[in-house]
Amino acid sequence: MLVPDPKVVRQLLTRYATLRIAQAERQTPAVDRELEDVTRRLCVTMGTVGIHDAVARADDLLVRARTDRRRSPEADGESGLSLAV
Repeated sequence: MLVPDPKVVRQLLTRYATLRIAQAERQTPAVDRELEDVTRRLCVTMGTVGIHDAVARADDLLVRARTDRRRSPEADGESGLSLAV
């Protein structure tokens, strides 16, 4: 199974949230179209058919990515490579 790039997922979530706010403040056809596009892209990226599931999976993915990064040797300042020559 392919795992989406957390950076891409974070960008989609940010854009989705921004557009939802814009739509709530002042609904326009342009915002509606862009929100529909971002919603569809987020659902496809996360492998879901509904935005609520897509957001939940995206959140889980970002939490896992953050946790994995903390556990990696690079997070401790180590490359994981042996120092032996």
